[in-house]
Amino acid sequence: MPTRDNFLVGQMLIDEGVITPEQLEAGLAEQKKTGEFICTALVKLGFAAEEMVFNILSRHLNIPYIKLKNRNIEPLVIQKVPAKFSSHYKIIPVEFKDNTLVIAMTDPLEIQTLDDIRLLLGLEVKGVLASELEILEAIRKYYGVGAETLEKIIARKSHTEELKTHAEKAEDLEVLAEDASIIKFVNQILSEAIKDRATDIHLEPFSDELRVRFRIDGVLYDINIPESIKYFHAVIISRIKIMAHLNIAERRLPQDGRIKIKVVKEELDLRVSTLPTVFGEALHIRVLSSHFFLELGKLGLSLGNLKIIEEVIKKPHGVIFVTGPTGSGKSTTLYAALSRINSAAIKIITIEDPVEYQLRGINQIQVVPQIGFTFSSALRHMLRHDPDVMMVGEVRDYETAEIAIRAALTGHLVFSTLHTNDAAGAVTRLLDMGIEPFLVSSSLECLIAQRLVRLICPKCKTAIKLKQELVKQIKKDIEFDPGKIEFYEGKGCQECRFTGYHGRTGIHEILMVTQPIRELILNRASSQQIKQKAVSEGMRTLRQDGLRKALEGITTFTEVIRVTQQEELPEE
Repeated sequence: MPTRDNFLVGQMLIDEGVITPEQLEAGLAEQKKTGEFICTALVKLGFAAEEMVFNILSRHLNIPYIKLKNRNIEPLVIQKVPAKFSSHYKIIPVEFKDNTLVIAMTDPLEIQTLDDIRLLLGLEVKGVLASELEILEAIRKYYGVGAETLEKIIARKSHTEELKTHAEKAEDLEVLAEDASIIKFVNQILSEAIKDRATDIHLEPFSDELRVRFRIDGVLYDINIPESIKYFHAVIISRIKIMAHLNIAERRLPQDGRIKIKVVKEELDLRVSTLPTVFGEALHIRVLSSHFFLELGKLGLSLGNLKIIEEVIKKPHGVIFVTGPTGSGKSTTLYAALSRINSAAIKIITIEDPVEYQLRGINQIQVVPQIGFTFSSALRHMLRHDPDVMMVGEVRDYETAEIAIRAALTGHLVFSTLHTNDAAGAVTRLLDMGIEPFLVSSSLECLIAQRLVRLICPKCKTAIKLKQELVKQIKKDIEFDPGKIEFYEGKGCQECRFTGYHGRTGIHEILMVTQPIRELILNRASSQQIKQKAVSEGMRTLRQDGLRKALEGITTFTEVIRVTQQEELPEE
């Protein structure tokens, strides 16, 4: 847009008292660098609220302003404008009637864009106002991630024929996977995942489609991808294999690799895993950030639980287990604990599969089961290196458990993980593995069970009234007065993908192995009896800890109930 028009729009906003002359000057400088509409620049700089700016513009220019997130656009309307046009001009068709196509655009004074669209489509075109953010979100929603890139490839007919003809030949796939458009498309999927805060990316082939899903805040979501992606399955997998230094010719066996990428000054480690399925190779990418919580205080621990953990990790010997299902944040808790006690005065060695994060000053070992370098064999060798503290990624069998426990009895502090539902269940699991009760009783110091719950989205957090049935259900676990507390949930907004949640935090159950509990272990008491004793000694269960966070307005009651089980303690 010419500078003169930008200045006039800016002056209009000054006259309305929305911005100052100094802010307009800064906005024009930004607009000159980016080439975007002045209103978009002012909103991005935080000088004005988007809705206010566009409402004023709408009134002065007599052009309607619409909220795209409140609209459901018909597929037939979307089909009027190819994805590559929509993406290039940053427009989205919203309505078609009386042979006129209504197009949402950020800059209503860009007459050239409307003329280009008229010429390209052979239709009468009318522009309406919408924010750039909502237009870009609508393009992704209705066309799918990377739709314009796939359109360009398909437009090159010879290239599409190549894909069909050479899909079985590894050498041809390698050439196609290095194509600039395929590289761009894969980068678009990765960028979208990182923008959406996804921890996992799944590419899953089926008979008639290639499904792409992201795991965000622990929940899987289907990602809108153009149907034509199914023709590019082999090429996309090959591109990611090349990035991860895997063998693209091997499609019968699973493979594992890793990719290092940099996004806005942050290094990301992508763990890639392929799996042969009936319809071709499925691919999973775990997204690991180099920046993660190293502070115990940022894990969502209550003040009481934080104090307990800080005391127990300073013990000179014993075993500390963190329990929970896959993806419950066990590794992060262990890393945070090790970081807290890490110093030049002690030697810390870890055995992991794989090493997820690199910790300065700590010796980290990765097991390689294929050559016999397992947790148990690594643990034996570790003991010869004079460690003070050891971390074993996971206790999976009798041998590893016995060596870890005997190491604790000979003066080492050992951290590890187990897959059990609650803290007390770890005792039963060790006994089931064949470890003698007296070894378990004398070595265990602390058992920590944890889960991750989603946080209420701060952008759409709203006060609500609890249903009576839910109040009754909650009161089975924790006492509270519904009349004296404000309850919240997220309504759903663009920021949280209309889920009402944004981010996660931990809920914890910390069982300290006291003398009465050691006696119960010696007598092979059930996990429920151990849990009951721990509760009588003041332990807060997973559900109770989660419900307290819900009472504080951090998460919702339904979210806590979703990730925890009803406590069933036997009668005294």
